[in-house]
Amino acid sequence: MELWELVAREEIRSCVARYNAAGDAGRMDDMMGAFAEDAIMEIDGEQTKGRDAIAAIFRDAGRGFVRYAKTAGTPRDVPVLKHFTSTLDITVSSPTEAHASMYYAVLMYHGLDHWGRYVDDYKPVGDRWYIAHRREFMEGASVGGFGARHMAEMGRGGF
Repeated sequence: MELWELVAREEIRSCVARYNAAGDAGRMDDMMGAFAEDAIMEIDGEQTKGRDAIAAIFRDAGRGFVRYAKTAGTPRDVPVLKHFTSTLDITVSSPTEAHASMYYAVLMYHGLDHWGRYVDDYKPVGDRWYIAHRREFMEGASVGGFGARHMAEMGRGGF
């Protein structure tokens, strides 16, 4: 393995960590800094293109988390969110292209809320690597939790 590949792998691990930590803390600008300007976010096959459009999706989700926290009888009116990613499998194809897949689980005040997979493409801009295309696949959700309610609102029951 060459040095540039090791650097790319560590940059991608850092990108995933920054995304999770910033999102859970409600730091939208920092979270969006994990995406390339022209990134694509794909959720259940629906694509959103561009950092600003992706930010709008996450702001809407953030409002949904707050509504859920206020109506679910949690002791706080702000959501408790912790995203955990694991089994991060990175493939660096070239100095300008990399891919990764990982599992995710989201803990909220009531415990495990929902889980699934991310499948990502990455690209470098300068010395940093950014998410160029993220595909999210929610694979399950706890009954009555935010993820289950969200899926029901989207017409995807079964959780």
